[in-house]
Amino acid sequence: MDADYMRITINLVAALAAGGVIGIERSFHGRPAGFRTHALVCLTSSLLMMVTYYQWKWLPDDDIFATVRTDPTRMAQGIMTGIGFLGAGVIFKEGLTVRGLTTAASIWITAGIGILIGVGFLYPAVISIVLTLGVLSVFRWIENRLPSHFYAHHLIRFARDNAGSEEELRDFIHQYGFTIANMSYRLTDDGEHFEYFMVIRTNKLGNMSRLANALRENDAVKVFRISPTGN
Repeated sequence: MDADYMRITINLVAALAAGGVIGIERSFHGRPAGFRTHALVCLTSSLLMMVTYYQWKWLPDDDIFATVRTDPTRMAQGIMTGIGFLGAGVIFKEGLTVRGLTTAASIWITAGIGILIGVGFLYPAVISIVLTLGVLSVFRWIENRLPSHFYAHHLIRFARDNAGSEEELRDFIHQYGFTIANMSYRLTDDGEHFEYFMVIRTNKLGNMSRLANALRENDAVKVFRISPTGN
């Protein structure tokens, strides 16, 4: 294999690994931009740098200096700027959850691959296609099996004269395998209900359905909401 091609392969795989390692930490803490999103973004950044770094491999040989003066990489910059708007369009907020980040990252790297194919720099384009398909399929399987924390925004409402104490509520939620952060309180405008709002965390996704069932059977609870975060 050509030495440059070997270096290209190593750089792309290294970028994928670096993004993946950072993404694992984010996935473990239940953040929307996790394992696959970070891997794709890092891979795309490495791929696009190759357009400039290895431009001697894809610039025409007949008048190479004239081509350099026209700076064809400016077209790639314009394309990626436009793709940024397209990627932003697929990211949306559903309640308190952000979705579409991995889809946006896949659109971004697809544009980068298209640029490399357009200039005839086919080897890194092919390698990137293979790695991207691996991220979107194999990495999904890995991500689903990685140990991680699951977060949710939790609202619970009681009648004002029948609201349990914070300590009682904390003990109740802890029984179902949750820890609590950012507890806040609210008395409704009509003065008839008292609300607790908090962020809860667990290591087992199934604990959320167990907690929901317990709250549903509790006659003192007037309203509750459990909104998992994630992508």
